[in-house]
Amino acid sequence: MLQLKSIGTPLVLALALLSVAGCDQAEKSAQQMLDQAAKSAKQAIDDTNKAAQEALSDAIGSEGQKPKDAEPQEKTQDI
Repeated sequence: MLQLKSIGTPLVLALALLSVAGCDQAEKSAQQMLDQAAKSAKQAIDDTNKAAQEALSDAIGSEGQKPKDAEPQEKTQDI
């Protein structure tokens, strides 16, 4: 019985170390996935912002370059 206890303690310690090491590895993997998700989200936001800026620029640019004939002309009549 004494021999079983002397083997059991190191075995429990070894299993505890392995589980801690497994937790560290799981934490590292989770952190890598979160970092990748953050990069993807940032890229999507940047792409959306760029598209919105271009659309705004196109909308403002097309209004600012109307031909002169398209502008409403005042019709006055001399009396």
